[in-house]
Amino acid sequence: MDRAKEIVKLACAALEDKKAKDITILDIGKVTVIADYFIIASGDNERQVTAMTDGVDEALGRAGFEKKSIEGYATRRWVLMDYGDVVIHIFNSEDRLFYDLERIWRDGKRVTAAELDQ
Repeated sequence: MDRAKEIVKLACAALEDKKAKDITILDIGKVTVIADYFIIASGDNERQVTAMTDGVDEALGRAGFEKKSIEGYATRRWVLMDYGDVVIHIFNSEDRLFYDLERIWRDGKRVTAAELDQ
């Protein structure tokens, strides 16, 4: 399995473990050079957003993947974690609706973690 797909699968598992809501994986590799995948997930409150972010960071760190940067951790409303080929967006539910990344990146293809194995 390639690096990006492994990051996506590990991150999604960590998000599920922290009860993330509406986890969406967008394959944007044919749309932009920014990344191959976006993962978008939301939590009900700041505490859950923090737990989700920490869970992803811990899971990917244990697997040897280092993030290039993280933004928004202090406010816990929209946390962006950049792992190079994969960018993870963790929102509180209200801000996710407002920014609507799925609409902005609608040219990307929605995929599931299971489809990444194919």
